[in-house]
Amino acid sequence: MDSLLFTATSGASRVMKAQHVHSNNLSNADTVGFRADLERVQSMQLQGNGFAGRTLVATNSASTRFDSGDMIKTGRPLDIAINGEGFFTVQTPAGNEAYTRAGNIRVDELGNLTVNGFPLMADGDPLVLPAYQKVEVSDKGVISVIPPGGGAEVEVGQLKLVKPAATELQKESDGLFHAVQGEALAADPTVLVAAEHLEGSNVSAIDELVNVMSLTRNFEMQVRMMKTAETLAQAGNRLMSNR
Repeated sequence: MDSLLFTATSGASRVMKAQHVHSNNLSNADTVGFRADLERVQSMQLQGNGFAGRTLVATNSASTRFDSGDMIKTGRPLDIAINGEGFFTVQTPAGNEAYTRAGNIRVDELGNLTVNGFPLMADGDPLVLPAYQKVEVSDKGVISVIPPGGGAEVEVGQLKLVKPAATELQKESDGLFHAVQGEALAADPTVLVAAEHLEGSNVSAIDELVNVMSLTRNFEMQVRMMKTAETLAQAGNRLMSNR
């Protein structure tokens, strides 16, 4: 009975955590630059006296899918998408660098460039635009403006673009990627961007919905196993009390 109960409880706990991962993916199916999370689990056999039939589930930290999402043409000059591998660099509230694939850039009244509220970085400093009539971003991430009233185009900054290996990054609770070693990554001049485009999420809404439904059925099965364990325990108690 103990083996059945502990196995069912462990399985139900794992299903609830997996539901959280897939539900979060599904809720971000339309989020620009979002990367889907993957659940990771490992079966753990408990050692002890008797038959070695008790197996529990250990939930490991979630990993991330790094395949690209669809490119969406918007026609807006400050909508930028990474063309291939690479990441934009932003600044966290703590002043550290973090990385994202989202390129829906906004400009506030002071000219500060932000992505989802995080300052967008050049190599070393946040980017700030002067007053402009027109703004353009090259495929290398160089930002140029035409001053108010016209005139020659002027380069005012360059996006810090990085291209680390997937193993060098980890997603944290702020939704951004951070360097595993904690140090700022070096800019990579080979990263290219596409102006007037955004990259969509790499989440498949259909796959995530199917996963959520499958996990719901799995959870119901684990609950039935717990009820079965309770029934067996009650039957055993009655047998012992009749002696």
